[in-house]
Amino acid sequence: MSRVQLAMNVRDVDAAVDFYRKLFGVEPAKRRPGYANFAIAVPPLKLVLIEDPDARGAGVAGALNHLGVEVETSAEVGAATQRLTGQGLATLTQDATSCCYAVQDKVWVHDPDGAPWEVYTVLADAPHATTTTTTAATTAGSGCATVDGQCVPVDATAATAGAVAREVELTTHGVPVDASAVRSCC
Repeated sequence: MSRVQLAMNVRDVDAAVDFYRKLFGVEPAKRRPGYANFAIAVPPLKLVLIEDPDARGAGVAGALNHLGVEVETSAEVGAATQRLTGQGLATLTQDATSCCYAVQDKVWVHDPDGAPWEVYTVLADAPHATTTTTTAATTAGSGCATVDGQCVPVDATAATAGAVAREVELTTHGVPVDASAVRSCC
C-alpha cells in the first residue's frame, strides 16, 4: 500500500491530535513527546504532527514541515530513486536512517520552490526522533532535522579524516547548515 504523507508543524500537539482524531475518526498510530502520527485508511494518508511553536505561524504560515510518499518496501524506494534521478532531479538517499521515530530507507527531492518530498519505507520503530548529530565516531550518520522551520534531510560528512571522534559538517543537499539552527524533527 502506498499513501501520501503530510508532515505539519503545530503549536500544541495535544490540541492538534484532538482535532485530527475528530476530523478523521481514528486514533494516532504513534505518540511521543511533541510528536504524533496518524495512519489513515480513507483517504490513504500518513499525517505527521510535529510540535514546533517557533516554526508555526498563524493560519497556514509555517504549517508545512515536509511531504512524503510511504511505500511498502526498500525496493520501491530504490525504484523511485532511479526514476527520479533518471528524470534529472537531484536526490539524496538515506538507508536505515532514524527519523520520525522510525528506522527508514528513503530518498529526498525538493520541488522548484524548495518543498522537501521523501519517498520512504519504515523498517522498524525507533526510540528517538532522529540520529542527526554534530559529532560522530565515523563518517556515517544522517537523518532529518528542522532548519529554518522546515524538515530537511541532513547528511553528515567528516570535516577531517582519520580522527577517532570527528566533528562533522552538516549539509542539506551539499549546502552547509549552521549546527546551532538544527533541531530534530519528524
